[in-house]
Amino acid sequence: MTRYKKKPLEIEAFRLFVEEPPEWFNNWLKDKYFEVRHSYDKRLLIVPNEYVTARDGDYIILGVEGEVYPCNPDIFEKTYDKLD
Repeated sequence: MTRYKKKPLEIEAFRLFVEEPPEWFNNWLKDKYFEVRHSYDKRLLIVPNEYVTARDGDYIILGVEGEVYPCNPDIFEKTYDKLD
């Protein structure tokens, strides 16, 4: 078995429906069809044909190749340290 360690890198991210979305996210959404569903005070962002189905409070990450994807807060906090 071969073991691997994640390379250190910096990313940009924000918490969906918790923090104000940054400009890169708003620009990414401009040309996309998306919907926000509400139920039991929770919201779900769905972008069809993309890898984005995010729940209220999920982190939205801008990846190293310009891709945008969600991450559960528990996993995000185990994987990333805040730099600010």
